Amino acid sequence: MVRTIQAETITQEVAQMCKEAAYYLPGDVFAALERGRLSEQSPVGRDVLDQIIQNAKIAKAEDRPICQDTGMTIVFVELGQDVHIEGGNLNDAINAGVAKGYTEGYLRKSVVEEPLFNRKNTGNNTPAVIYTEVVPGDKLTIQVEPKGFGSENKSGLKMLVPADGVKGVKKAVMEIILHASCNPCPPMVVGIGIGGTMDRAAVMSKKALLRPTNVRNPHPEYAKLEEELLEMINQTGIGPQLGGTTSALAVNIEWGPTHIAGLPVAVTICCHACRHSKRVL
Repeated sequence: MVRTIQAETITQEVAQMCKEAAYYLPGDVFAALERGRLSEQSPVGRDVLDQIIQNAKIAKAEDRPICQDTGMTIVFVELGQDVHIEGGNLNDAINAGVAKGYTEGYLRKSVVEEPLFNRKNTGNNTPAVIYTEVVPGDKLTIQVEPKGFGSENKSGLKMLVPADGVKGVKKAVMEIILHASCNPCPPMVVGIGIGGTMDRAAVMSKKALLRPTNVRNPHPEYAKLEEELLEMINQTGIGPQLGGTTSALAVNIEWGPTHIAGLPVAVTICCHACRHSKRVL
């Protein structure tokens, strides 16, 4: 049986999700900030974390953006093969929702229509960056991930070879983190994509940021690598913006098959406002 979902329903839900993601820090991220505040060894770092936590509380209480950079909207879609979208195109419905949400929510519109020469603002934060995967079933799952560019600009990609191994992956990740330093508004959440192709690794690193900060990769060796990298990052002294021991809240790794000659490693850095919202329709 084919299940029908109206395009207008998608638009309304995406609009609400954009506002929610901008206003309400996910509970796991907020809890990670509070744990970081308790373990932070630097007095200045504790003061910064106090301000970050208070900012998140005010944003939630007053329905205001956590940060003035409300991001470029990344949308991950899982489209059930038994779902039919009626009344419009899926991508058009999503973009209409982004435009509606950013306008109604008084969120900053940050997207330019052409990247190099005229850089004219589109005026409604569209188009979104949309990744769609067809899956079994009759559900439509949408995840909205607003990505600020203070941290995006410090993300990176390394094309390694298999001989580089785990040691090479750690080295590549730490080079990107150390180059980023305090610029991505730490404490960071670090998404890593390992495998695939150059582009696939980058997408996996973005998707990794959607996983809760307190959930490790189900593969034990990747879970161990997440913990080891988190410890390494927190030993850098970058800290919460002005130095300290809480440089990152979590390291999330996603991985996928790759070529026998390759080992792509992509690192997407997110600031302390690791924002996202989810709906299952």
